[in-house]
Amino acid sequence: MDSELSTVFFLLIVFAACCCSSSSATHHDPSVVGYSQEDLALPSRILDLFSSWSVKHSRVYVTPKEKVRRYEVFRQNLKHIVETNRRNGSYWLGLNQFADVAHEEFKAGYLGLSAGGRPRAPTTAFRYEAAVDLTGEVDWRKKGAVTPVKNQGKCGSCWAFSTVAAVEGINQIVTGKLESLSEQELMDCDSTFDHGCGGGLMDFAYAYIVGNQGIHTDADYPYLMEEGDCRENQPHSKVVTISGYEDVPENSELSLLKALAHQPVSVGIAAGSRDFQFYKGGVFEGTCGTQLDHALTAVGYGSSNGQDYIIMKNSWGGGWGEQGYFRIKRGTGRPEGVCDIYRIASYPTKNNGTGWGWGA
Repeated sequence: MDSELSTVFFLLIVFAACCCSSSSATHHDPSVVGYSQEDLALPSRILDLFSSWSVKHSRVYVTPKEKVRRYEVFRQNLKHIVETNRRNGSYWLGLNQFADVAHEEFKAGYLGLSAGGRPRAPTTAFRYEAAVDLTGEVDWRKKGAVTPVKNQGKCGSCWAFSTVAAVEGINQIVTGKLESLSEQELMDCDSTFDHGCGGGLMDFAYAYIVGNQGIHTDADYPYLMEEGDCRENQPHSKVVTISGYEDVPENSELSLLKALAHQPVSVGIAAGSRDFQFYKGGVFEGTCGTQLDHALTAVGYGSSNGQDYIIMKNSWGGGWGEQGYFRIKRGTGRPEGVCDIYRIASYPTKNNGTGWGWGA
């Protein structure tokens, strides 16, 4: 009870501060962040907010004890969200699908980049080294090279989604055809160094696609949110091929921008923070994790209101972030970038002569 009273007292202080300040409307817009200032005024209002959130996200708790536990987690997460938004920084947080998920549970269930296992062998080539005169902004979504946002669910398969998004992009750029490809095939069949829901690395996944002479479409090999038996040999099914892959030089923002000006790029990120868990919009420059533990796909870059950023496609569905996307600050002067986004980045290559193939 003391814990609940202290939380309510804190929220009341925040409520008063927000009402008296000239804060950014976006940070406190209920349609954006998922709560109103009135929701913070009384314990009963917070309970009502939890109930309406549970209905919206189809939460069903097996026992009353579990519901009480999840409510306590929800309250603590709400406290963090409100406190962060009160600062009126360049980004804001919101009550998304993870609002009743404790942070350690979130990291264990929804991240999955295995950058600390078997080290990747960096490629020597970087075909965009000599690129000059970069455009002021690039958005591969507008160029038709990005499929709709997908959802990995409670599975550490972000590495597969990052890989597939980059392959979908280069395939569209070369062939003019945008096809949704199979993360599940990588989950089931790419098992030498990658481990399904247990995590993986994009370079190894690219190597699998090259060695397997392609990857199937999502329609032929749909996502199951768990590992299954490998079904890579599917007669009469189409596959998309790539020629190889290359690594972006480490700790180089300019190199990433050069690659991104030509195609979507897979990127590792230190995402193990509560700010990342509840990111709702804006240009992120907040608290990061302590290690590379998640994979996204960079699909563009630009500037807004004096803030330079890189656009990332995530794989947590359209309810997270900006309809499933994430903008992160660039131009900070830090070699590794915000959340270490310049440490591990790579992209698939595709020659003009490599297009569709057929399953064996």
